[in-house]
Amino acid sequence: MWNALKDASSLLIANFAPSSANRNPEIEAAVIKATNHNNSRVDYRSAQLIFAWIRVSGHYIRPVMSALSTRMERTHTWTVALKGLMLLHGIFSCKVPAVQKIGRLPFDLSNFKDRRPNMNQQEAFIRAYYTFLSKKSSFMAKHSDDKKEGTLRNGTKEKPKQSSMTQHLVWLENLQGLLDMLLEIKPQGEKMNVLVLEAMNCIMLEIYDIYGRICKGIAAVLVRIYSLGKTEAGMTFAIMQKAAVQADNLSRYIEFCRDFGVTKASESPKIVHIRKEDIQELEQIINRASSPEKVKKSIQNEEDKSMIPVEDSDIIKKTDSFQLVVT
Repeated sequence: MWNALKDASSLLIANFAPSSANRNPEIEAAVIKATNHNNSRVDYRSAQLIFAWIRVSGHYIRPVMSALSTRMERTHTWTVALKGLMLLHGIFSCKVPAVQKIGRLPFDLSNFKDRRPNMNQQEAFIRAYYTFLSKKSSFMAKHSDDKKEGTLRNGTKEKPKQSSMTQHLVWLENLQGLLDMLLEIKPQGEKMNVLVLEAMNCIMLEIYDIYGRICKGIAAVLVRIYSLGKTEAGMTFAIMQKAAVQADNLSRYIEFCRDFGVTKASESPKIVHIRKEDIQELEQIINRASSPEKVKKSIQNEEDKSMIPVEDSDIIKKTDSFQLVVT
């Protein structure tokens, strides 16, 4: 009852707030409704209204983020904080340039504490979720101009410049870092609120998306294996070693979520497990490809698979196993 009165009071204040570049009473009201104190349901209608505004015009992102930041800074209730993070996660899915350039978040939940005692599990979940979203926001801002610079993941058939290859590898490393953070977000205890399960569905979809992008990104590097310099070869090998570890961790995480009752965990795509023998074989190929004595014609027309020496044709076949379509 008290929480409902708090929401009603916040809505009343929002309705009388003056409009400005950073404040919009209608948007503030929608944010309050989408992050209400009700711990048994999510107001998807208000959230979808906010997403629709942002998709109509990037100018709406400022009042939306201002209203969300004010809401998050004032709350000491994990229900409101979690709904705010889910709303932010949905905002990140709006494919508009303004969202890509948010960068550093205007609020901080890294030390979130609920006003009530014995909320350690919920607090830990909020902090881990916030840490990922904060890092993702910085990631999007950092790589927002990559399309303009022609990185490999744009699907271009043109031979990439060395700087573009390095940029692509850095992008892959950062994606793997995001995946590590996602795997740290775990519900605790035998039973948690239904809102946590809703949030976990969002997180599972994010995991599938990032894992798919990593797989496709690795495949784009492997088909250009003979154009790698020494630095790029070292980065590629480290990425492949990391991918092998993450595949095992991801399988365990999905199994944990499936047992916990997360609906989207049952929709997992096939996880590509990289054998130790594959890593060793890749290391040998990279060493040959990046050595000064590499055969000149092995790098000619690297897009044409028929030009790759027969002894190394397996690496192209292995590339197919990293191609993943996530729906």
